[in-house]
Amino acid sequence: MKLQYPVALIDMLNDRMRCNNPSPNAGMTMTLMLKPSRVRLHLVDFHRELFYERIDQYDVFIYTEDDIRISPKVVASYLHETKRVESLVGPEHANDFNVGIVRYEYDFPVDTIITDKTRHASVNVTRVYWEHIGRPIFEKSVDKVEDEKLAPYYISMHKPHQGMYLVTPKLLKAWKDRGPNCRFNEIRNRPSSPKNPSQPTEGTQRVWMSSQMMYGGRHCNIKQLLPVENFGQLTVLHLPNKNYRRVGKQGRLGGNDNAPKNEFSDGTEVFQRASKELLKSLELHMEMKRQFPNLQTSNVGKDGTYTGIRMVDTDANIRSMHKNHRAAAEAQIEAYRSYVKRGGYMVESDMDIDVEAWRTTGSL
Repeated sequence: MKLQYPVALIDMLNDRMRCNNPSPNAGMTMTLMLKPSRVRLHLVDFHRELFYERIDQYDVFIYTEDDIRISPKVVASYLHETKRVESLVGPEHANDFNVGIVRYEYDFPVDTIITDKTRHASVNVTRVYWEHIGRPIFEKSVDKVEDEKLAPYYISMHKPHQGMYLVTPKLLKAWKDRGPNCRFNEIRNRPSSPKNPSQPTEGTQRVWMSSQMMYGGRHCNIKQLLPVENFGQLTVLHLPNKNYRRVGKQGRLGGNDNAPKNEFSDGTEVFQRASKELLKSLELHMEMKRQFPNLQTSNVGKDGTYTGIRMVDTDANIRSMHKNHRAAAEAQIEAYRSYVKRGGYMVESDMDIDVEAWRTTGSL
C-alpha cells in the first residue's frame, strides 16, 4: 500500500486549518485513518461505526463523498430545518424524516475548456440539478409531501440520491432501533441480485450508504424533506462538474438507444450545449413558488419590513438607453419596487420570464 500523506502535505493542511482563536475549544481536529487498499469501494462504510462510537460527542454528523463542497450555511440550514420539522410534527414523528441535500453542477458546453479564447462559452451557464430530470417538474422530478403538517412547507426529490447526508445524534439513535429493515448502525452490503451478487439492484455501495439505506422504502424508509423557502441553502456543488454531460446520452438519464453515445471523455464531441432536459435552478425556483403561493413571509422581518436584496440604481443612466431597452429596464425596476412593497414575494407577472435568457443570473 502506498501512503498518500507525506509530511509536506500534512504541514500544508495544518497551515490551512489552524485556528488563531486562543480559546481551547476553538478550531477543529482532523484525523486521517489509514485503511488498506483492498477495502476499495467499501471505504464508504467506515464512517457509520465512527458516528455511533462518538454519538454523544457532537451536535451533527456529516458523511460526504470527497468531491462535494459543503459550506457552514448548509450545516446551519440543516439544523434550523431539523428543529422546525420537530416543532411541526413532534419529536417522535420527526424521526421519520430527514432534511436532505440536492447536488448541482454548472452546464458549461460539454466538450470545451474555458480559456481566454473560449470564455464567451460561459455566458449562458447556470446551475443544473442533473440528477433530477423530467417534466412536469412536480410529477417527475419533485414530489409533494403527504404529511399534512409538513406539506405546506416541504418537498422531496423523486430520486433522493444525495452523495452525502447530515444527521443529528437523536436521529441516529432512533434509526438504530427503527426495526429489522433499517438497522442504520449496521454496516452491510448494498442489495444485489441473488443469482449474481456482484450486480447491485439499488445502486452502488456508496449510493447505498449515502442515500438508499436511509430513504429506500424497503429499508429505513425515512422521508427526505427539502424546504421550499430555503431550498437553495441546502444545495451543494458537485466539484467535478462533469455528470451533467451524461444527461441525454445512451445508457444515462434522459437517453435512449437513438441518443448520442457518451463519448465526452475522449474529445470526439463537437462544440454543443448541454442537454435541454437538465433542470435549471431558476426553472425549479419558479415552479416551487407557483406550487406554494401562500409562502409569502420569507423576506420580511418581525416588523413586516422587507429584508431581502436591495437593488439601487446608481449610474445605470436609463434615460440614455434606446427606447425599447429603456422601457424594459423601467418595467424591471418598477416590478422590483412592487416586489419590495408587498413584502418580497412574487406574483404571476414576475414569473413570466424566459429561463434561457436569464441563465447567467441564475448561476449565482
